[in-house]
Amino acid sequence: MLVAIYGGSFNPLHFGHTGLAAWVVEHTQIDEVWLMVTPNNPLKEKSILADEQVRLQAATREIERLQAEQPDSGISHVHVSDFEFKLPRPSYTANTLRELQRAYPEHQFALLIGQDNWNIRQQWREWEYIQNTFPVFVYPRGKEGMPEIKREIANTRAEIHLLETAPLFDISSTQLRNAMNS
Repeated sequence: MLVAIYGGSFNPLHFGHTGLAAWVVEHTQIDEVWLMVTPNNPLKEKSILADEQVRLQAATREIERLQAEQPDSGISHVHVSDFEFKLPRPSYTANTLRELQRAYPEHQFALLIGQDNWNIRQQWREWEYIQNTFPVFVYPRGKEGMPEIKREIANTRAEIHLLETAPLFDISSTQLRNAMNS
C-alpha cells in the first residue's frame, strides 16, 4: 500500500486540506493519505499554534464527520495520525519517514506537500534524503511559479509529481485564524 504523509499543524484543519487529501486518493496511485498532525514544526512560530491535543481531536472529528457524510469518496481513505507525538521534538519530516518505515514495513510511503513547502524545501533537515528516498507529490497553489517548479522537477532525478490537475482550494489556516480573531 502506498501511503502519502501529509504533515501539517492543521491549525485548523480545513476543506483545502481535506479536499486535497481526498482528491489525491481518487486521482493518483496513492492508496491512503495520513494527515500527520505536527506537534512542533521547526519552521513555524509555536506561539500561534493551538494545543496539539486540541488540533488532533479537531482534525479527527472533522475527518470522521466527512467519512460519515461521504463514505464512498476518497475521504474514506484519509486518516488522522498522532505518530509524531511519540517522536523527539521538534518534528523533522526525514525522521518521521524513517520511523514510519520501521513501524510499518508493509507500507511504502510518499510525501504530500504544498507549493509553499516546495519553495522552502532547502530549509528542511535532510531534504536530499527525503526526495531521493520517497516519492514527493507537490500541490501547486495556482499558476504562479509553475514554470519554475516544472523546471526544478525536470532537473532532479527524484520521483517528484506535480499535481497540476488538482482543483485550487483557495483557503489557508492563517486566513481562518484571522477571520476568527476579527
